[in-house]
Amino acid sequence: MKSKPAAPSPFPGHHDTPVETERDQISQNIEAVQEFYARENNKISRSQRILERLSLFIGQPVFLGVTLFFVAIWMFANTILQQLGMAEFDPPPFNWLQGIISLSALLISSVVLSKQNRLAKLSEQRAHLDLKVTLLTEQKAAKLIDLMEELRRDLPNVRNRHDSEAVALQQSMNPDLVLAALDERSEPEEPLKPTGEDTESVVNNK
Repeated sequence: MKSKPAAPSPFPGHHDTPVETERDQISQNIEAVQEFYARENNKISRSQRILERLSLFIGQPVFLGVTLFFVAIWMFANTILQQLGMAEFDPPPFNWLQGIISLSALLISSVVLSKQNRLAKLSEQRAHLDLKVTLLTEQKAAKLIDLMEELRRDLPNVRNRHDSEAVALQQSMNPDLVLAALDERSEPEEPLKPTGEDTESVVNNK
């Protein structure tokens, strides 16, 4: 017995369209992020790339092992020359070795700070983007609450009531007011000035 073919949907493609639209949005978001990182990567100069490659090598355990091996060989060679009665190229307390290590520490700090500064700028850009997305999301949420409240008022079978919390949430947040409030809270409090009575008590104690 042959099975009957499935009846065609009265709305062709109505199941695939939302999925395809969602995939398109995901692809667009991924491409936007990749373009952002590619654009920032193209801004890196050649000298900056060299410094960051050095920083990658410096951050590996191999670099620590090489540094310790160099210091040990340096001290061992001077000790052997001293025992053989020959002139050491850097007798204790190894002033040349200390100078080399100090200079290396300065150069390593400069290399690491150079990479950290670039990453800090990139992190600041991401923070600005997150802030914009958060504000946009808050505006959309306020609009959705406004539409739901309007729909609730229009439905005849739903009892109308006043919701003060919903009314407050319908208003979009003003970023300027929030920043002003944060600035006020971050300002240090002024020290309390002594009153007249306190001044008189201090004078009398003296």
